[in-house]
Amino acid sequence: MRTRVFAPLVLVLALVLASPAAAAPPRVVFHAPTHTPKVNARWAWSVVVTTPAGKPLAATLSAAIVDPLGGVHAVEYGCCKKKFVTNVRIRGRFADYVQYPLSARGFPLTFRLTVKTALGTRVVRYRVTTR
Repeated sequence: MRTRVFAPLVLVLALVLASPAAAAPPRVVFHAPTHTPKVNARWAWSVVVTTPAGKPLAATLSAAIVDPLGGVHAVEYGCCKKKFVTNVRIRGRFADYVQYPLSARGFPLTFRLTVKTALGTRVVRYRVTTR
C-alpha cells in the first residue's frame, strides 16, 4: 500500500522539478560603447541571449527609449525609417545602432530592452545622457 501512495507523489515531484518554471532564467548581456552618446552620431548596441550553459537561445526582442517624463518611444532600425525593433525574432545575438536627435541633447534617457524566451522574460535598462 505504501508504494501506491508514494508513486504519485514522486511523479508529481519529478514533473515540478522538470518544468520550465523551475529552470534557470536566460542570460542576457547588453553591450554599448558609452553612457554618453553624441547626437546625430551612430551609437552601436548589441545584445547576446544564451542559456545558463552558454548556448545561443531563441528570443523575441523589443527595444524602446524611455524619456524623463515616462514616454516610451520605439527604437527604429539604424538602416530604415518607420521600421521598429519590436518583437524581432533572434537566435543568440542581435546588433544595431541608434542615432539620437538633437532635441535629446542633455536629457537623461533609458534605453530599454525586453527579451522574451522560453525560459522567461528579462528587461534590461541602460541609462544614457546624450551630449
